[in-house]
Amino acid sequence: MRTVSTEEVTTEVVDFAVAAYREEGRWTVVSLPPHAVVTAEGFVAALRQLPGEGGVFGIVSVADEFFILAHTVRDGVRLMISDAAALADWSLAQEAADLIGLEWDEDDIEDFEAAGDVSLCVDFGLDGAELVMICEDEEMYPDEQVRAIAKRLGFARELGLALRGR
Repeated sequence: MRTVSTEEVTTEVVDFAVAAYREEGRWTVVSLPPHAVVTAEGFVAALRQLPGEGGVFGIVSVADEFFILAHTVRDGVRLMISDAAALADWSLAQEAADLIGLEWDEDDIEDFEAAGDVSLCVDFGLDGAELVMICEDEEMYPDEQVRAIAKRLGFARELGLALRGR
């Protein structure tokens, strides 16, 4: 991995951050404080504080440009960056890539191409190909892509309520 000059993610550029988890077969979605998600390690640490059958999903959206989808699992974390171009521009994307050992080259980055573990939602009914299609849809902003993912995973209503409450 090559680190390039990037913009630091601060609370001012975090559009929203949420965690979604299942307990007793029902989804719960809660907002995460922006200061907790400005680093990849902080984001994962915030997710690890929550309960959940099958781990916790976390989503942080940055500057209307990209989002990071994480899924904590017993032995680690799985991460996906919605737009690989963020790797060249944003500290949070680079830190997320480092966290999962994702190797990338700035010359090979394509806009609107997902990077990382695109199969992280398979066990919840959203296969990697469909997740990639959502991320590659240039007509959708990141928040719309997140809503489409939440709908497919079954927590769109809960996501809407959490985002209204922030």
